[in-house]
Amino acid sequence: MQKKRSFFERLSGSSGDDFDTFDEELIPPAPTTAPRPASVAKVPVARAIPAEEEPIANASAGAGQLPVDVHQTQNDIVIRAFVAGVAPTELNISISRDMVQIEGSRMEREQVSEPDYFVRELFWGAFSRTIMLPEEVDVEASTASAKDGLLTLILPKLDKAKQTKLKVRAG
Repeated sequence: MQKKRSFFERLSGSSGDDFDTFDEELIPPAPTTAPRPASVAKVPVARAIPAEEEPIANASAGAGQLPVDVHQTQNDIVIRAFVAGVAPTELNISISRDMVQIEGSRMEREQVSEPDYFVRELFWGAFSRTIMLPEEVDVEASTASAKDGLLTLILPKLDKAKQTKLKVRAG
């Protein structure tokens, strides 16, 4: 008489005695992409360049990558980054119409020998980040502020629909 297999054994395909074995072939799950509603417009997204893809001229050897949040409002692109422990004068921010680069350095205030650490998670040293913007911005009107260790860049979007009239001067 054969023993009836439990629900778990039937579900896992196990015989009950071989708990430590796994199936060699795993079937990848089917993609579960839901159809996008027609009313949702595609919004261009800022692309932060990973440190390994940053141009060599801009990347500092051994520099850490600064984590950022990038979002948009109706008129601006806003970038936020935690720069706690870094004086505003020690930050170098370069802005072009389609790219922002943030560089700086965070130095330890006291030296502690390695064996005396129980946990060491803070990042010390140089950091940088290059962010490709989804739209062109007005470089001259851009602002940067730092409060409570949070750097905020506000980059006004260029109004491409704006038109000006030029008067032709007689020569």
